Amino acid sequence: MTLTRPTWPRPFVSSALLAGALDITYAIVFSYFRSGVAPSRILQSVASGALGRGAYDGGTRTAALGLALHFLIAFIITAIYFLAASGQRWLTRRPLLTGAVYGLGVYGVMNLVVIPLSAIGTRPHPAAISLATGVLVHMFCIGVPIAFGARRAFAPAAAPFTTSIR
Repeated sequence: MTLTRPTWPRPFVSSALLAGALDITYAIVFSYFRSGVAPSRILQSVASGALGRGAYDGGTRTAALGLALHFLIAFIITAIYFLAASGQRWLTRRPLLTGAVYGLGVYGVMNLVVIPLSAIGTRPHPAAISLATGVLVHMFCIGVPIAFGARRAFAPAAAPFTTSIR
């Protein structure tokens, strides 16, 4: 009996790290250029989901906690898609489409369920530019990289390139 190594761990980890990095980079850069918000404040805002307003008084420690929580969420979001794709292979056939739809769903769940149920609570509707960029980032910087990672992990290997002369 030969044991084969699973193909999913590396694509899973790389997809979660990429999606998490792209998302937090967007949040930091967008907030800095739009409103002059310091990167540490963005990370503390993530931690405020667990700690409430006190996260803003915690300095570097709560910023680090926010970064850790952010990547935990990225790994959970990636795990959900990978679990679904492992049983529903159609999710790996068109990763641009399925990833964009998944990212849109992630945006909705995060903003309509997770954040309101967290210590942050309900928030006012975002400005149009924040809404538009937030949706697009979730679709193409979170959902799509995760879907391409799942395709790499679960799609059947392509047939080798062959040529025929007739």
